[in-house]
Amino acid sequence: MTNPSPNPTSILSVNNIEVIYDHVILVLKGVSLTVPHGGITALLGANGAGKTTTLKAISNLLRTERGEVTKGSIIFDGQEVQARSPDDLVRRGCIQVMEGRRCFGHLSVEDNLVAGAFTRRDGKAAIRRELELVYDYFPRLKIRRSSQAGYTSGGEQQMTAIGRALMSKPKMILLDEPSMGLAPQLVEEIFGIVEKLNREQGVSFLLAEQNTNIALRFAKYGYILESGRVVLDGEASALRENEDVKEFYLGIAGDGRKSFRDVKHYKRRKRWLA
Repeated sequence: MTNPSPNPTSILSVNNIEVIYDHVILVLKGVSLTVPHGGITALLGANGAGKTTTLKAISNLLRTERGEVTKGSIIFDGQEVQARSPDDLVRRGCIQVMEGRRCFGHLSVEDNLVAGAFTRRDGKAAIRRELELVYDYFPRLKIRRSSQAGYTSGGEQQMTAIGRALMSKPKMILLDEPSMGLAPQLVEEIFGIVEKLNREQGVSFLLAEQNTNIALRFAKYGYILESGRVVLDGEASALRENEDVKEFYLGIAGDGRKSFRDVKHYKRRKRWLA
């Protein structure tokens, strides 16, 4: 099969994919998105919109849940990858940080980090240098390096999960709900580190988030999913000013409504499908 021509400005291109679980349940319906080299892109939507499924389709983790990409293509770093194994994707530079952090609770923080380098073949010295780089970005983890990960705080576990992903020397990280269950000040700290990694290390990020407000502050571009479809996309600055996004995702009603209770207005207007 001839690979589609890669877009030189994009590290990731998802082209009209459909995802089916158990051969019958259609979850994603023609989803398309791109992530530029060195960019931060947000994938937004309520719980159940299809954000995690989209990330797992990209990282090839769907098969563990009896899901599969049945249509479309996924191009990462110039190569079609939807048929490749998850560990091959990690070696190519694409790794997912799962929702809920998923640390190895019985291992130390440092052992969790080192586990992230399992696909590397460049020697112990290089891995040690990468570990020190992770500690530079997450100084709290250096203090807690010998602590059992399962007994650290939620914020420290999220830092450990991101640090573990960094140990694979990724070109792009798929970050699933990094704000979930964390205090606002910790969310700010973690997103600040993501921005710093993007700026200083050139790591591209695709962020799946329910917290639209903070995601649109740090991302440059965003896609909004509903019921497995992309219903709106655009520059983050434009999405922040969009009246429907303000009302239904940021909680700012522009016409006097002050809550999300009257959601039928959205279904009647369908402004983002116009």
